[in-house]
Amino acid sequence: MRKYAIGAVVSGALAVSALAAPSASATTPDLSFSNVVVNKGKAIVVGTSAVVNVPVTFTLAHPVGLVLNNLSDAPVTEGTASIAGIALYRGTTLAKAVNEMEPDNAPKCTPTATTATTVTESCTEILAVDPENYLYEAADAGTWKVAALYGRVSLGSDDDGNHVSFDYGYDMWGVPGTAQVKRAARLTADAGPEPVKKGGTLTVKGKLTRADWNSATYTGFKGQPAALQFKAKGATAYKTVKTVTSGTAGALTTTVKASAAGTYRFTFAGTTTTGTATATGDYIDVK
Repeated sequence: MRKYAIGAVVSGALAVSALAAPSASATTPDLSFSNVVVNKGKAIVVGTSAVVNVPVTFTLAHPVGLVLNNLSDAPVTEGTASIAGIALYRGTTLAKAVNEMEPDNAPKCTPTATTATTVTESCTEILAVDPENYLYEAADAGTWKVAALYGRVSLGSDDDGNHVSFDYGYDMWGVPGTAQVKRAARLTADAGPEPVKKGGTLTVKGKLTRADWNSATYTGFKGQPAALQFKAKGATAYKTVKTVTSGTAGALTTTVKASAAGTYRFTFAGTTTTGTATATGDYIDVK
């Protein structure tokens, strides 16, 4: 049986944007997606460069005899390969989607129940969220919706190998579920002077920044509350001392009375579009 390295072609075929709003193919099988959980129910927090691998679990029901998720980057034999999985999109509807994310590889599914007509499977996939490829502006932070996808690729050739036929179909439709995408935040903390006399004034400075996907840098986050926390020498837990609001370029500055040696840090609880952050503690010796 002749084989072709069609992985790259297939990837392109299955990466058709929801912006195209393809109509259902006549060959689309009867598929049902349910129980979709993205990133274990937690927000997807993304910085400016690192890829975030997001686990997605779902239940898939399909007709008996239908072979799904046999798609790979390796060469495949002539015939049909297909994929059924979960994607995320941002927009009011799929037809008006302004951005979307799809899995790079086929989900892994395990049958959990079979009837005379239907196979039900428990599936897991990974959405590799690369900010350079998927996130472009501040508006991409927020609520994304869930879509199901089905892709089919057929490949064949004449016996003499001088004619190759390639055909594909692609469908997406909205299913219940959402996911929160947030911009990663960073915090710093620096206390001084060091050492300081007991009862003396200690100045704690820091900076709150967050990912700017447009410029691929971290920029200052102004007007946000950050908690100044202190852990005394020998203690096991931090206690909040006061709340400080970030200023221009995300700058944080405040003063406290030095009562004992210990470590100071800032923490940020995050917002609906920005993740949490905790600064590395700065130890101060009190004489």
